[in-house]
Amino acid sequence: MSIPNDIKITPELVAEHGLKPDEYERILELIGREPTITELGIFSAMWNEHCSYKSSRVWLKTLPTEGPQVIQGPGENAGIVDIGDGQCAVFKMESHNHPSFIEPHQGAGTGVGGILRDVFTMGARPIAALNALRFGDPDHPKTRHLVSGVVAGIGGYGNSFGVPTVGGEVNFHPRYNGNILVNAMAVGIAETDKVFYAAASGVGNPIVYLGSKTGRDGIHGASMASQEFGEDSEEKRPTVQVGDPFAEKLLLEACLELMESDAVIAIQDMGAAGLTCSAVEMGAKGDLGVELDLDMVPCREAAMTAYEMMLSESQERMLMVLRPGYEDHARAIFEKWDLDFAIVGRTTDDLRFRVKHGGDVMADLPIKELGDEAPCYDRPWTETPLPAELGASDVPAPNSLAEALVKMMASPHLCSRRWIWEQYDHLILGNTMQRPGGDAAVVRVDDGPKALAMSVDVTPRYCEAHPETGGKQAVAEVWRNITAVGARPLAITDCLNFGNPERPEIMGQLVGAIKGMGEACRALDFPVVSGNVSLYNETSGKAILPTPAIGGVGLLDDIDRMATIAFKGEDEAILLVGETRGHLGRSIFLQVMHDREDGAPPTVDLAAERRNGQFVRALIRDRSATAVHDLSDGGLAVAVAEMALAGGIGATLDEAPDGVSSHAFFFGEDQARYVVTCSRGSTARILETAGKAGVPMSAIGWTGGDALNLAGEDPIYLDELRRRHEAWLPDYMAGWIED
Repeated sequence: MSIPNDIKITPELVAEHGLKPDEYERILELIGREPTITELGIFSAMWNEHCSYKSSRVWLKTLPTEGPQVIQGPGENAGIVDIGDGQCAVFKMESHNHPSFIEPHQGAGTGVGGILRDVFTMGARPIAALNALRFGDPDHPKTRHLVSGVVAGIGGYGNSFGVPTVGGEVNFHPRYNGNILVNAMAVGIAETDKVFYAAASGVGNPIVYLGSKTGRDGIHGASMASQEFGEDSEEKRPTVQVGDPFAEKLLLEACLELMESDAVIAIQDMGAAGLTCSAVEMGAKGDLGVELDLDMVPCREAAMTAYEMMLSESQERMLMVLRPGYEDHARAIFEKWDLDFAIVGRTTDDLRFRVKHGGDVMADLPIKELGDEAPCYDRPWTETPLPAELGASDVPAPNSLAEALVKMMASPHLCSRRWIWEQYDHLILGNTMQRPGGDAAVVRVDDGPKALAMSVDVTPRYCEAHPETGGKQAVAEVWRNITAVGARPLAITDCLNFGNPERPEIMGQLVGAIKGMGEACRALDFPVVSGNVSLYNETSGKAILPTPAIGGVGLLDDIDRMATIAFKGEDEAILLVGETRGHLGRSIFLQVMHDREDGAPPTVDLAAERRNGQFVRALIRDRSATAVHDLSDGGLAVAVAEMALAGGIGATLDEAPDGVSSHAFFFGEDQARYVVTCSRGSTARILETAGKAGVPMSAIGWTGGDALNLAGEDPIYLDELRRRHEAWLPDYMAGWIED
């Protein structure tokens, strides 16, 4: 739709751009006149929730973001941590929720493309991608369609681009029926002295447009991501971006080649809000003005207006400030890679954001105020009370522990995700040392010996019960997963997915989760270096479960000392690290066996997390542990079953200790726990060492045979357990044909 630049600005038009009346009044005060339609669009893009974090900035500032390993914290395209030897890890996670619900294949694919650009914009070569996916009730009529499209979109983009998709998580819950979550994470490697940032410098320097042409796809994409869905969400298809992973691969290579020279002053991905956000951020961060001539922007559609060009979120595009004299050098590189290259503007010294089109000035705005003066709300919030604890006596025991375990392992909550991750190329580049299915993915850095461990986690049912505990647990679980492969946790990125922050109870969930995250990050020396906030995840007033997804990265100094979950041999001792009280509140056992979601989440003891994790890491480092698995969803029995299936070796577990009910012992979800195997001969030494370190640890069984034996119950044969565990997703998706 073509919109004339002299259109009258009405209250209805302001509301359509997602701006409140008082926000529009602030715009009038800032510029001293009525804005043009292009200027209104620019303010809409810069002041929406997705770009300005206006409801969350107050609380995000409370998170710990520094540490000796941190090179770059929040505020850039991605976070950066030092990994030694003159190298650094560059990583970030972002959401693409609303587009993926409207058009799952393109929405998920462009989510992957966007996060990859955030990483290579910094000068890093991507080495891994991960994702965290939340879908609605499996019985909902749209769920298969969404699963099919999202998985195909992630696989299609990542596989074609040439980056391994190495880890993630997938969950189902009715609260995501009208608003699924697609959170994408990317990790890259760069040289610490060759990192590139977004702040422009120097007056009169050329601003260059790179990559693919601009179209009308994605217009108002960032604004859509800052609004609730209604019954008309299907009508929003035109706002979904269209991706081209092959063009992105060319863009990666061209950018990295140009970065080898001294040509690049600043670079910014054209992501949310496209040309508007990238240009404003580069100028504002560098305390410079920016002047753009839209007549020079490569367009793939005829007669595009200034409004459309400034708000388009067409993919595979970059904006760069070049050193004068390097224009021909840069042009030759991008034309060699068959990509568009155009000088579209220059930096100025007047702190104005000026946009020209057809010889006319379409926008002339104060550039710092576009970002710095964006509304910042300290919204009212109500604290979520901690529910009452559930005792083991409040949760009926199953007739058979063995039957309960099989039912849980065959449920949508715990079934194998193989059907999904086998559609991703997780081995491309040849450095994937642990594929999906373990505690953390492990990717070798170059030829080794060091490697990066990475994981994405959150337990929304805990966050729903008590957001502060849930936020704390999400950070702790990522820390455990990285620890369980032998790596030292370095830092996290986050993707905070919540409902409408204008509702005090929802804002309270966000506040509580951030408080819990901050406490855990400080206790575990696990700072936040990047992230994203996705609010208004609601449909017709029904919010998603609070879902603060945490992505973590750790460093493994020697790949030869990496641990995996698979049992390695017969007749090895099985040891349980951590205290077991048998917590069943909000557990998978409660959900699957009793269709209940009540009680308090498990307590998170951060001192115990740190102590127990450091002890386990030491066992891995000195090769005492032959297999390691952290305990999370489903508790002890599920963890042992996963280890047995991974190794093809059975196990026998002892009865529950005195004072703990059998079903609480085997299925409770107490935190700060690991299962470790070791040779029989080293058991006594390890238990003694644990005692001296103050780490609760006990021998609970041994490996061997072709079945799981739970405290004298009928054996669960691994072949049958594997069949049941692997069957749910393929059976669920069998015969699904996209319309």
